[in-house]
Amino acid sequence: MLQAEAVTVRIGDRALLLEVDVAIRPGEVLGILGPNGAGKSTLLRCLSGARKPSSGQVTLDGVPIKKIPPRVLACRRAVLSQHVDLRFPFTAREVVELGRAPHRGRGARALAVQALKRVDALHLAEQHWPSLSGGERQRIQLARALVQIEDTGSSEPRYLLLDEPTASLDLRHQHSTLALARRLAGEGLGVGVILHDLNLAMRYTDQLLLIRQGEPIAQGATDEVLDAERIEQTFSLPVQILPHPTGGRMVAALTDPKGT
Repeated sequence: MLQAEAVTVRIGDRALLLEVDVAIRPGEVLGILGPNGAGKSTLLRCLSGARKPSSGQVTLDGVPIKKIPPRVLACRRAVLSQHVDLRFPFTAREVVELGRAPHRGRGARALAVQALKRVDALHLAEQHWPSLSGGERQRIQLARALVQIEDTGSSEPRYLLLDEPTASLDLRHQHSTLALARRLAGEGLGVGVILHDLNLAMRYTDQLLLIRQGEPIAQGATDEVLDAERIEQTFSLPVQILPHPTGGRMVAALTDPKGT
């Protein structure tokens, strides 16, 4: 289990996160939702070990993450960030193969091909990075993250942290990316994903954390957390929870006909 315990992050007098407790469990997809500036990316960076909390701690299977050697940690968890600054004209396949660096490159070529297939990007394999669109780059970076934590025979749980993975994607690839996250959880991975689309969260996550101004509003099973009152409390927007035409539930925002 990848767990944040009473994690607080401060910059000067401002608290970006305040006493946050959350856990990503193997076999589950945890969604993290909240308005802009809520602290979602800061929390994900703490969970990944990239940012040290001002107080509290993050543990991986009970071990403080700060005590885990970087190469070992890199083999156990991978991160898909919102933005990746890559200036070299690598091919898409070469970018994906970079994910095997913590494993000293073992099996890089075959695993890259497999991962590109999983993200519907094998046809981009020999395209150079600068020629790719934003959505294509997002899928290539997801493939790189998959290659990074590809099972190498260890029974230890692995974790995938996704920071707004659907932001640059078209409608089809938004769903295919989150469907892949669900399949990965079914294979035993723990997945943490920051989302803004409540209906995508409703459909693809098992657990949810709602966060506003650095503080948790609610967390628990998705069906229990996503109710109209909590959503309005989090996003300052009235909504209705409606039956989905094909089963389940969906969120519909209410708009003021006067535009106020």
